[in-house]
Amino acid sequence: MPHRSSSSPSGRVRLARGASAWLLPTVAAAGVSLVKARRSGRWAAAAVPTTALAAGMLWFFRDPEREISQGRLISPADGVVQSITDWPDGRIRVAIFMSPLNVHVNRAPVAGTVASVEHIPGGYVPAFDKESENNERVVWRFDSELGDLEMVQIAGAVARRIVPYVPQGCKVEQGERIGLIRFGSRVDVYLPEGIEPAVEVGQRTTAGVTRLDRD
Repeated sequence: MPHRSSSSPSGRVRLARGASAWLLPTVAAAGVSLVKARRSGRWAAAAVPTTALAAGMLWFFRDPEREISQGRLISPADGVVQSITDWPDGRIRVAIFMSPLNVHVNRAPVAGTVASVEHIPGGYVPAFDKESENNERVVWRFDSELGDLEMVQIAGAVARRIVPYVPQGCKVEQGERIGLIRFGSRVDVYLPEGIEPAVEVGQRTTAGVTRLDRD
C-alpha cells in the first residue's frame, strides 16, 4: 500500500499536545523525590512510585510520527476494533477501543474541512461497556470528498478530558493530528452509505495507517 510522508521523519516520538497538565506535576514530583532520596531513606521509598508514575505518563502521552497511508478512509485511532454495526440510516459504525497502553492522539480519517466540533456532556463508564453510548464525547463532522463524515471521540472510565486540536472551519489533511483523549477511551467512525469496512472485529488498528474502507 502506498504511503505519503508525514511532516517529520517516521519513527520520531514527541509528547502529545494537551499533556502538560498531567506530565508537569508527575515529572516534578519524581525529580524532587530523586534529589531528596540521596539524603533520606524515606524519600528513597517515595522516589520509586513517583518515578514509575512519571515514566508511565511519558509513555502514555507519547505521540510518534507516522507514514500516512493512502485510502478513502483511514483509522483515526490506535486500538482494537470493538464492533462493526449497521446503522439505521445506511451507514456502518466502526468502534475502536483504546486501552491505556495505546497512543491516544487521534488523527483525521479523511482530508477536508471540519464542519463542526460538538462537545456533548455525559458519564464516564468503561468505554467497552454498552452504557458508554451515554459517555461524554466530542462529535466531529468532516466535509470531505465522501460527503459528510462523522467521527466521535468517547471518554472512558478514567478519561475525563477530550482535547480537540483544530476548530470548526479548519481544513485538515488525512492523517493530521486533530485531538487527544486522556486515558482509556473509544473512537467511532461512521462509514458513509455504500462504503464497506476493510477491518474486522478484534483487528488492531494504527492511527493514520490502517485503512478502514474496502475498494
